[in-house]
Amino acid sequence: MTLIRPTAGADGAAHRTGAGRAVAVLVLVALAALIPLLGPSAALHGTGEAAAPGAGGIALLRGVLFAALCVPLGEQFVLRLVRRLPGAPAGRPRSWAPAANAVGLLAALALAAVVSAGNLIPHGLGQIDAGGLYDSRDGRLALLEVNGFLLAGLCAPARRPAVQVWPLAAVVVAEALRAHPTAEQSPLTGSGLTLVHLTCASLWAGGLFYTLRLLRRWRGDAAGPLLLGLYARVAAVLLAALTATGVWSSLRRMPTATVLDQLTTTAYGRALLAKVVLVAVVAGFALWARVRLSRAADPLTAYAPARAEVIALGAVVVVSGLLTALPLPIRWS
Repeated sequence: MTLIRPTAGADGAAHRTGAGRAVAVLVLVALAALIPLLGPSAALHGTGEAAAPGAGGIALLRGVLFAALCVPLGEQFVLRLVRRLPGAPAGRPRSWAPAANAVGLLAALALAAVVSAGNLIPHGLGQIDAGGLYDSRDGRLALLEVNGFLLAGLCAPARRPAVQVWPLAAVVVAEALRAHPTAEQSPLTGSGLTLVHLTCASLWAGGLFYTLRLLRRWRGDAAGPLLLGLYARVAAVLLAALTATGVWSSLRRMPTATVLDQLTTTAYGRALLAKVVLVAVVAGFALWARVRLSRAADPLTAYAPARAEVIALGAVVVVSGLLTALPLPIRWS
């Protein structure tokens, strides 16, 4: 038997491809970080509104926290879909859940420090009152998010990693409650809408990301297109729920008669408009991928638009973090 070693040219091409992907990822991460950091000043320009101190940093932390939720929840969601596929390959890509939970924990700790300092960016350890977190609703919710990511991180490498879904669900609930203070009219309605919206967004974005990782691992296997098709059917339901809860939540903040005006004259409205445009782009990529999946001779040609869909979904997650740091456009009614 003769062993054939890859040529130096093939090795070099593979190395260049891997390096190119790494550079592309770094560039995308850097650009994503600029959206929340520079977004508040751009959105507030000319509106006469004032953002809270450190809005850019808080928006970045929220975006990181949302992204950290997407990865493990998406993985578990897709793994449940895989169990419904007959003859699915046993190979799985390495889980990113432990790293995502660690990043989420760091973001949650930083946000808890902000809450403990009176919702201001602390400039020293003396400004952080960790014990005071137990004395306020926002503080207790911040602690719940910290503990949720901590427990999820401990469960991720366990023999049954699906258990991490429960502490992560607690994080989603805490975030939904935090977004709607008790002074708001019908806060439970708002929290319920945010709960469904954030859950569907996490499953859609994180699920597609892990699906594409599986497709790369299963390259050439018939189970890949089947999984992508199964995910596409569920994603259509998630998109419908996202759209319904997003529209309802927006109308609670901006009554129908003022929506068009506030979309361009308020910081919140401008960021919301940017999110709507991005979601429309995501839907376009999703439709393109579904058409290729059903009509193309090679269903895996849907991989390219699906990958673009993931990138656009990442931008949606970042803009969602920006929305949480901007002042609401009107009083609740």
